Amino acid sequence: MSRFHKARISEYGAGTAAALGWKSEQRQHIRFETLAQIGDLENTSVLDAGCGHGDLKGFLDTRFNTFRYAGIDMMEEFLDVATARYGNLPDTKFYLGDCSSGNLPYMDYVLCSGMLSYRSSEADYVFTMIAKLFGSCRIGLGFNLLSQIDVDGIVVAYAPDKIIDYCNELASKVILNKGYIDDDFTIFMYH
Repeated sequence: MSRFHKARISEYGAGTAAALGWKSEQRQHIRFETLAQIGDLENTSVLDAGCGHGDLKGFLDTRFNTFRYAGIDMMEEFLDVATARYGNLPDTKFYLGDCSSGNLPYMDYVLCSGMLSYRSSEADYVFTMIAKLFGSCRIGLGFNLLSQIDVDGIVVAYAPDKIIDYCNELASKVILNKGYIDDDFTIFMYH
């Protein structure tokens, strides 16, 4: 994954949506709009797992006045951009780390846009990560996955029904949201 992003940084520049692997900023914002529907984030804390440039923070600032935000990503180059864009804002912190191996801050909500779509050598990676992220939130977890892929080898697609079945084992309430982008779906899990 690191090699993929470093190549995209070289090709498109560190601060672009393309460096993050997004097809366009518009599609990224559609995903953010969908994730923001998880609930009223006013006066809550939000962990952005795999935060990239921290642009979810900027998006949420247009919807909610007061919330604590923490973003974590394993790409230092992305965090440099995030810190330059949003690091001086109140109640905003960025952390360098691997969400799959390190401890995560315990927050009201965890939002994850794109991070779970990467291919892994671990067969149950997506399920392990869903459980870990859900265990790091007090109220709810929102994440998106791909249901179809362009064959480039770095991302994987999932059947929504299979993911929903697993999420129902963990959460008291699960909501599936699809249809906002053809190849994408979002799941909300609540305690």
